[in-house]
Amino acid sequence: MSTGIDRPSAAVAAADAPAPAPPPGLLEKLMGAVRPEFRSDVLVFDPQDPIFGGPPCRVDGCGRTGRVYGLCSSHAQRWKRHGRPDLEEFIATTDPEFGGHAARGFTGSRQEQGELRTTGERFDLRPLRPQLRLEIQYALQRRHEEGRVKTAPGRVQQATRFLATQDVTSLLDRTEEAWAREHARHARKSAKSEHALLIYARRQVEQLAYGRGWDVEYPRDVWRLRNLGISHGPARLRFGRIPQPWLKQLAKRWIRWRFSSGRSASSTVPCLAAITSFGTFLASPGTGIDRLDQIDRAVLERYLAELHATMAGTENHGKFVRGLNAFFRAIRQHGWDDSLPATAMFYSEDFPQTGPRLPRALPEYVMSQVEHPASLDRWPSPAHRLVTLILMRCGLRITDALRLPCDCVVTDAGGAPYLRYFNHKMNREALVPIGEELQQQITLWQQRLLERWPAGNPVLFPRTKTNPRGDMPTASSTYRAALKRWLASIDVRDKPGNDGRRVHITPHQWRHTLGTRLINRDVPQEVVRRILDHDSHLMTSHYARLADTTIRKHWEAARKVNSHGETVSLDPAGPLAEAAWAKQRVSRATQALPNGYCGLPLVQTCPHANSCLTCPMFITTAEFLPRHREQHRQTLQIISAAEARGQARMAEMNRQVAGNLSKIIASLEDSDGTGHREAADAS
Repeated sequence: MSTGIDRPSAAVAAADAPAPAPPPGLLEKLMGAVRPEFRSDVLVFDPQDPIFGGPPCRVDGCGRTGRVYGLCSSHAQRWKRHGRPDLEEFIATTDPEFGGHAARGFTGSRQEQGELRTTGERFDLRPLRPQLRLEIQYALQRRHEEGRVKTAPGRVQQATRFLATQDVTSLLDRTEEAWAREHARHARKSAKSEHALLIYARRQVEQLAYGRGWDVEYPRDVWRLRNLGISHGPARLRFGRIPQPWLKQLAKRWIRWRFSSGRSASSTVPCLAAITSFGTFLASPGTGIDRLDQIDRAVLERYLAELHATMAGTENHGKFVRGLNAFFRAIRQHGWDDSLPATAMFYSEDFPQTGPRLPRALPEYVMSQVEHPASLDRWPSPAHRLVTLILMRCGLRITDALRLPCDCVVTDAGGAPYLRYFNHKMNREALVPIGEELQQQITLWQQRLLERWPAGNPVLFPRTKTNPRGDMPTASSTYRAALKRWLASIDVRDKPGNDGRRVHITPHQWRHTLGTRLINRDVPQEVVRRILDHDSHLMTSHYARLADTTIRKHWEAARKVNSHGETVSLDPAGPLAEAAWAKQRVSRATQALPNGYCGLPLVQTCPHANSCLTCPMFITTAEFLPRHREQHRQTLQIISAAEARGQARMAEMNRQVAGNLSKIIASLEDSDGTGHREAADAS
């Protein structure tokens, strides 16, 4: 069953739809909006202009912007035609005055061409019709005002030449889809930037013509979210794929209400997909539903059967049921349409049965690899390295981390540092305590940013390209791709030896790992909830369940020995397994020892005055090997000192302890090699 997402037929239909006629008065608006410096038929910009300029061509005397190997486009073409000779030799010997520098379409004298060449970057817009020329001038002005995307003059000229061949007076004469199809027929395959410039220009002109806001966007079948002041998440929401006009109008009303109540655009996408899927089902042959009052329980049961047949086991299965149920509930709650039958609802039994989604914490063996300083130093980008540290140590979501403000570190009255960020999922500011080491690394990175943007920039991790003002944060896709390459470079494996497989890590798993680690260290759940900024205790309790499962798994798999080095057998599957595990967990919490566990019943008094290494109830595992070795070394020193002083009783008591330690260490190291490897990793 189609979900209504990215259906080719819908795209074709939209492309074939005629564009509405440009509104009257557009020319007057353009005349009033385009500033005098952008009104010229041939626009010239300084080579150092942050948007339309760039570093000068390396050929002495050229005066144009170097964009390819430090060369202007003309010199780069000449270098390629000559077989790509040694670049430095070419730069030193080539003529800066050759004729290829003449502006395409510019027929002035050679002197005039030379004046343009030495002045700076230029856009020759004379081939365009008057209104179309004004529209391109306005788009270039808006791009310069926004200061976000560097635009090569060559791309503008190519787009200009394409527009000059079109029989139109305005960009609004065609829809975006029609422009895309027409440009694809005429342009080369690599002309994506030209196409993007055309679409950008059309949107700017459209916004000038019609304005922005809900009054403009609401009637449209495609909402441009930037026109609604929504800059994060998807760029558009498409309602044209809902076949029924009455269902489409209710969907628009619901989505608008969701935005007004603070829901994010990203969370709205699956909701719209759910309605689109349901509308596609209602329009299928044999359904016969063309009004809201016909949607009853019987129709929903047929839809549930269709979902189960086509989506069983997928994530969208539950999302579509939940989204549609919330849609029906909103219709009733707000009184949008009283004709919706009372039986049009889903019940708890209708939702697909899935097990609880536990956090996906990374094993400690994997974390020991990614946290190793040598591994972190393999990051090619210091920004990505710092992002990784913040994700691992603070538990931020990747979107929140990449959008950190540059001044994200604050301190309390005692000087303790905190990371201040905006929790986009919960739509609120949050603070998380950080260590001094992380604070110092953030400070060093802030200093590097000041070297590139002396006036300051608003975000901590700005994009490295097409970001002249430094106000555009790094995209999550950029970091994810870099993370994949970094993991491959350090060869992270899920277990030691040749049997280990490469590990795929998502940024969100570090958040799960931090939560699980905190619970494992007996940090109260309320504290963990505040550190991770959870909205409810339910999510935090997932970490507790996962932590208990993980600890029990390792406990059952580990070899356990007593104070004599003898193996202690515990049946993990016996009738007392659950109760015995509960006793052991309470024992760890209430009778914690530095190097093992007590096997006594919880209410029994220890008769050995905590002399655990000589206690018959003492149990230990390989995780304590480093402590055993250190204690063994210290005990031998005590014996030597006692013998030197003639303290025979003290020496004898410690010999028993040293003997027991030797047996414990030998037993744990000889346990099929596992203990030895764990001890080596721990040390």
